[in-house]
Amino acid sequence: MFENWAERLLLLWGWRRHLAAFAAGGLSALAMAPVHAAPILFLTLPALVLLIDGAVVAGPRGVRRLRPAAAVGWWFGFGYFLIGLYWVGIAFFAEGRAALIPLMPFAVAGLAAGLALFTALGAVVARLLWSDGPTRIFALALGLGVSEWLRGHLLTGFPWNLIGQAVAFTDLTAQAASVVGVYGLTFAGIAVFAAPALFIGDRIDDRRNRPGLRRLTLALVLLLVAADLGWGIHRLSGAAPVGQAVVAGSRIRIVQPNIEQAVKWSPETRQAAIDKLVALSDRKTDDQTLGAISFTEIVWPETALPFFLTEEPTALARIADLLSPGTLLFTGAPRVEPADDATGGRRYYNSLFVIDDTGAIRAAYDKVHLVPFGEYMPFDGLVGRLGIAELFRGIGGFSPGPRRNLISVDGHPSFSVLICYEAIFSGEALPDGGRPDYLVNVTNDGWFGRSAGPYQHLDAARLRAIEEGLPLVRAANTGISAIVDAYGRIVASLPIGEEGVLDGHLPAERPPVVFHRFGPAFLLTFLMVSLLLSLMGKGKRRPRS
Repeated sequence: MFENWAERLLLLWGWRRHLAAFAAGGLSALAMAPVHAAPILFLTLPALVLLIDGAVVAGPRGVRRLRPAAAVGWWFGFGYFLIGLYWVGIAFFAEGRAALIPLMPFAVAGLAAGLALFTALGAVVARLLWSDGPTRIFALALGLGVSEWLRGHLLTGFPWNLIGQAVAFTDLTAQAASVVGVYGLTFAGIAVFAAPALFIGDRIDDRRNRPGLRRLTLALVLLLVAADLGWGIHRLSGAAPVGQAVVAGSRIRIVQPNIEQAVKWSPETRQAAIDKLVALSDRKTDDQTLGAISFTEIVWPETALPFFLTEEPTALARIADLLSPGTLLFTGAPRVEPADDATGGRRYYNSLFVIDDTGAIRAAYDKVHLVPFGEYMPFDGLVGRLGIAELFRGIGGFSPGPRRNLISVDGHPSFSVLICYEAIFSGEALPDGGRPDYLVNVTNDGWFGRSAGPYQHLDAARLRAIEEGLPLVRAANTGISAIVDAYGRIVASLPIGEEGVLDGHLPAERPPVVFHRFGPAFLLTFLMVSLLLSLMGKGKRRPRS
């Protein structure tokens, strides 16, 4: 039965092949949060292997393979991103801007179509190294792995829902990110998930021709699985139970106000916003010895204060009244300063402020990695020339901060800030000034409602904790707020769409992990091994009788 299914898939032609690729890509998106159906990739990636196997067309100069492979890769990617990123369209309804709503389906489909170009490129690279034998699963891993890395870096990068996040769907299998990072998990994961293709038909088995190569390929796949599970067991066996290894004297309160995006920036609700934040920060818990006065840090979300904090002394005074001696408040808020040119204009930043119990701003961080089409408008000159600037009025306007900085206040652990989108970028979590004691991620996922987006965002942020061996404190306006330990384990969290506070101790950090020093070396090694195996497979191919 399975063989019949594989044969039919192999022989699909034209639009049926493209539809099958689209369906396989769409089903692959179920491997991501919140479904976490990672085993489905054991079906969809072998299907992609078979679709590329049969992706050939006759041309005037002979058989063509690259263009059909690119088409299969594009349709697979289009399905994957369309289903996995459907929630992006919800942002068009968040502030009730009727002029933008008709653009929503085009924007979502356009984003998926653009990102699918990376998958098409990956399929082409894989096809260049393709063979009829078992090593083509490593050709696929190399091609798609390189394209995923490029997707995370080109044009400011968009490494959302990397295949490596599917590998990390459990705490056990996620620990290898401390060695190879999410891109290493992506390379290895593609090879492992595609491995069932080794058992489909004599096209792959071909015992007459290359049994040794088939056994070697299978052995390497099993070695990858064993290494991932073995490292996970080893790392977690040395970990204290969740929530027990903490920084002495630390007590953190995370505030989740759950303010709807449609009213967040309304001038009429400005006072209500700060009233809610202050009330939640001062809320008594079941243990009446606790309250705002007992916390060393209180964390509010990204742009929790929808106004320029430095221009609102009354807001700083209210914060000073809230905080007890020694307590710090971290809050997101926009920041403004004069432009450094002769225009007399102003520059705006998406920032996090650290405020002490006197109302003084002790430190600040300006977001470095801005969201294209959200916090700034790429190609704004072209948009103006096309006469459609009014459709995008209000989008963008922020300037990037100069650098990621280490924030250290006497008497408190040092930390590095990741504002919203910045949490998805592997290898960019640490500042230039040294290693912090923990990471602070503030975000406003209220743009995307109760969709898959906030769950996927938390998943990515969790991997940053594992990659750096540092705990992570996360405050989200509408959820999901969480405390994550240095092993990526969720110590505590607040559900999406719920107003409340999350109290807890700061988990202890781990010593610097392997990824921080040697991650790129492991990636390069995997690339070279995959390339070598792929070339070995091509070299052994012989015409069929």
